Amino acid sequence: MNLKIALAFTCALAQPAAVWTAIPPSTAQAAANLSKEGPIESFDLSQLADGIEDGTLNSEAITAAYLARIAAVDDSGPTLNAVIATFPHALVQARAMDAELRAGTYRGPMHGIPILVKDNVEVAGPIATTAGSLALAGNITNRDAPLITRLRAAGAVILGKTNLSEWANIRSDNSTSGWSAVGGLTKNPHALDRNSCGSSSGSGSAAAAALAAGTIGTETDGSITCPAGVNGVVGFKPTVGLVSRRYVVPISHSQDTAGPITRSVRDAAIMLTAMAGSDPQDAATVDADRWRGNYAAGLSVDALKGMRVGVIRAPTADAVLFDAAIAKLKDGGAEIVVLDASKIDRQKIGQGEFKVLLAELKADLASYLQGLPEGLVPHKTLADVIAFNTAHADKELQYFGQDTFETADKEKGLDDPAYLQALATSRGLATNALNQLFAINKVDVIIAQTNGPAWVSSLGKGDAFSRPSASQLPAVAGFPHLTVPMGLSSGLPVGLSFIGPKWHDHNVLKAGFAYEQLSKARVTPQFRALAETN
Repeated sequence: MNLKIALAFTCALAQPAAVWTAIPPSTAQAAANLSKEGPIESFDLSQLADGIEDGTLNSEAITAAYLARIAAVDDSGPTLNAVIATFPHALVQARAMDAELRAGTYRGPMHGIPILVKDNVEVAGPIATTAGSLALAGNITNRDAPLITRLRAAGAVILGKTNLSEWANIRSDNSTSGWSAVGGLTKNPHALDRNSCGSSSGSGSAAAAALAAGTIGTETDGSITCPAGVNGVVGFKPTVGLVSRRYVVPISHSQDTAGPITRSVRDAAIMLTAMAGSDPQDAATVDADRWRGNYAAGLSVDALKGMRVGVIRAPTADAVLFDAAIAKLKDGGAEIVVLDASKIDRQKIGQGEFKVLLAELKADLASYLQGLPEGLVPHKTLADVIAFNTAHADKELQYFGQDTFETADKEKGLDDPAYLQALATSRGLATNALNQLFAINKVDVIIAQTNGPAWVSSLGKGDAFSRPSASQLPAVAGFPHLTVPMGLSSGLPVGLSFIGPKWHDHNVLKAGFAYEQLSKARVTPQFRALAETN
């Protein structure tokens, strides 16, 4: 977190400052010993898990090494601003996991693994869940979202909170992705002048910079897949309803979901296995237990053999990279089927989707705020948050306004016929379009280019978002969507999307894993000051 922003945050609202974990000398030595096996950034989550299981590594040393890397890369040096705060008891968690292992208890591949969590997901402890907004500076609920409870049960160490596009990027049409009043502007580790996309900006940047073994993002439409794509890592938006959304600051109960952002597909599968499951207080998850399983099982480079892969080629896709990706899929044994998506009415879907997001934002945010423990946050409605932003315009509105909030506040509610029609239209068109593409063409997964190269961040001037984008159809339909690094376009990372039918999350991960192993397209970030384009 930018120190000046932290101080302004604390002084202006008299709320607790971000919490930082001091590393004791003995733990610092443990972290140094880890470097004998290689620097922490050289390990993927699954490699760390193997080391913990066989005793060559331990959670305390791994956690300390990540804390040291956050200090060196996020708080200074490139100063990514990807991490808002770290939990003071992270090392205590790690030591407890090590003690369990010494006593003969091994919880599985998440045992002792440190992860970072997007700051719209509640985590028990002394750090507020702010969604990047000063309006939630006092939101220290001391409760875990169910997805965090599941991760803890699997043995994960919750290292800290990541920055995000404020309010998950729905406050204004002219926002700068990756900026929040709490965390400042998150930078892209591949080129520090470039955007990290949103809204899971800090989670994408932190995963790429190896500030944790894995990170949690959330998506309504593109907020996992775009940050993963532009930061050159793996991001998985599961089927909506596979992961509980309770105690997550909401936008839309129709489209919101949490998901993992990691450096490999196997790592994402390991995290999803821990996160997934039904929650009796989230109606969308009623079928999750029936579909959940070990998503890391069966991942193989041979998974593409006999698989029919549908191809949607956007006019703005990088033809060289995309053709190379198709060639790799063919090499893996996939049958390629070119799809005609020209008749899909994306404009009508988008118009309906926007209406849905506005109406559900107003209703769902009020429900979240009114469900908070008493005395933490005075705001109970979207109108209250708008008034707070206006009263603190020098900090909250210094770069862009809150026009989308103001439009949403005019919505009439979830029983409004206009909202219900928009929901039926957008969801129906998106779901039918995808289901027909799968059924008529008999394809198992659909691929498309996830994103265009990251654009130059320019506070006060909005986003110069570069096309293409593959997120809309699976977001509105609630279908699974995986992005895997495809290589560099104009010197910057872009991803290859794998989209599957509802609840076919495992099959999507299998296809993405096989492609990843064949392509080896992930590029290590170099923290360049400026992007070198070609």
